[in-house]
Amino acid sequence: MILKTFGWSFAVTALGLVAAVFYGGWTAFGIVAILSVLEISLSFDNAVVNAGILKKMNAFWQKIFLTLGILIAVFGMRLVFPVVIVAVSAQLGPIEAVELALTDKHRYQELVTDAHPAIAAFGGMFLLMIFLDFVFEDRDIKWLSWLERPLAKLGKVDMLSVCVALVVLLVSAMTFATHAHQHGGATVDKAETVLIAGVAGLITYMIVGGLSGYFEDKLEEEEEADEADERAGRPRSAMALAGKAAFFMFLYLEVLDASFSFDGVIGAFAITNDIVLMALGLGIGAMYVRSLTVYLVRQGTLDDYVYLEHGAHYAIGALAVILLVTIQYQINEIITGLVGVVLIGWSFWSSVRRNRALAAAEQADDGEKTGVPSGV
Repeated sequence: MILKTFGWSFAVTALGLVAAVFYGGWTAFGIVAILSVLEISLSFDNAVVNAGILKKMNAFWQKIFLTLGILIAVFGMRLVFPVVIVAVSAQLGPIEAVELALTDKHRYQELVTDAHPAIAAFGGMFLLMIFLDFVFEDRDIKWLSWLERPLAKLGKVDMLSVCVALVVLLVSAMTFATHAHQHGGATVDKAETVLIAGVAGLITYMIVGGLSGYFEDKLEEEEEADEADERAGRPRSAMALAGKAAFFMFLYLEVLDASFSFDGVIGAFAITNDIVLMALGLGIGAMYVRSLTVYLVRQGTLDDYVYLEHGAHYAIGALAVILLVTIQYQINEIITGLVGVVLIGWSFWSSVRRNRALAAAEQADDGEKTGVPSGV
């Protein structure tokens, strides 16, 4: 099971590390290994949330997520995205931006750093909306019930998550962005840039998330209709709709992955400004996140450990806040990674304790029915 799920990850790791040695010797090998670990540690929450969506897809779309999806994740977000940032911010053509990335690495890093407020605002707002929509929804299973009960009641107010997100964006633009540090230590007003990028992140979430949710609901309706028709002896096929629903969920997953990767791409510049090493290291890490997502789905881990999804969404909320704070202040990637790992670890331990308590209660009930005291 492990080899089947993580086989491609192991292969990509071996190829990536060998390529690093050929490209820049053992120093490059070390940098790629560090970047891989950084990406994996920053993306535990990504894997858990992805698994919650991916488990609704069939085996075909899970395979698409691992093949086409990984190409988008590695080449799109880890290699092309930083070059696109430079091309747009420096008003260069794509070829000139690639040449700059390969020949003048320090200037390339400066341009990406200068574009950071816009990246952080876009990614921060997208992730914040995911967190808010989760905590404002009334759920049967509650992890931190003292917090989630009142938030679920507040969530009955229409468009509350959008209003809260816009208030957070406005506050971020008026506080962090007006004193954002440009490369070289000078301060520059980035409020307008942050507002535009943040609204773009919000719109992207609403369009992609809305389409994904719409087709998911249509798929459920169609499945119910199919069951009714089969009982009546009239079999039907929902193949086309299932494909459409899965496509939009796949699209949502890719945008979600892109938002998660912002902190990894920006954080990678603290380790290296070599675009080739960055793509190799972050690409290996992204592959493990993909495999971990599929592993969680196939093992049914989210069903067994019911608070994991809660922990992942709280980690998303923390990451959204951290991204917005980094518009002005630099936050160490180790802290960013640890916040997510601690929250998911805490939710996992809470799930284990819940399972033990339920098992003990079930054993006690069985003991009462049979007249044998529990523990005997």
